[in-house]
Amino acid sequence: MGDPNFDYLKSKFHVSEDTYKILKNIALIRSLNAGEKLVEQGGKSNKVAFLSKGLMRAYSTLESGKEITKNLFTPISFVGALSSLINDRPSTYCYEALVDSLIFEINFHEFIEISKHNIDISNLYNRVLEYVFIIYEQKQLHLVALNATDRYLDLKRRIPNIEKLIPQYQIASYLNVSPVQLSRIRKALK
Repeated sequence: MGDPNFDYLKSKFHVSEDTYKILKNIALIRSLNAGEKLVEQGGKSNKVAFLSKGLMRAYSTLESGKEITKNLFTPISFVGALSSLINDRPSTYCYEALVDSLIFEINFHEFIEISKHNIDISNLYNRVLEYVFIIYEQKQLHLVALNATDRYLDLKRRIPNIEKLIPQYQIASYLNVSPVQLSRIRKALK
C-alpha cells in the first residue's frame, strides 16, 4: 500500500520521490489533541503543517468575543499562519485542532532556505501558493454566489459528519450566518 500523503502531493503538486524524502527529513510528525492550538491569535510561529488526519480550523476572536471562522481544514491540506510568516507579524488567526489530528510540521524558514537551492522544492512552494490562492478565491465566490442553505449543503457534502464533530456555533461562524439562522436552515431541510 502506498503512502497517501505522497500520493496526494504527487498527484496535486507533481512531487517526486526525492522531493518527498527531503520534506520527510525536515518534517516532524505531531499529534494534536482536540482543542490544541498550532498558532495562537496574536502569536507567531515559524511552522507550517500538512494535515494528514483530523479536522482543524482558523478563527479570529473579535473584541466583542465573537469568533469568526475563516477556514475549516480537512485532510489533506496545508495549515498555518502563512501571512504571519511571510510578513513576520503576529497571526490574526488562531489555528486549532477541532478533533484529534495528525500533522507533519515543517519549519517554514528552513523550507524557504532549501527552496533557494533546490528547484523542485522552489517549484513545490510556488504550486502550493497557487493552490492556496485558488482555494481562497473559491471560498470568496461561494460567499457571494451561494445562499446560506447552499453553503451549508456544500459543507455537508465536504464533511458529511460535521455536526457530530464540532459545535453548531462554529459551523454557523464558518458559513457566515447566526446560530439561529443555521438552526432554521437545518429545520427547513428536514
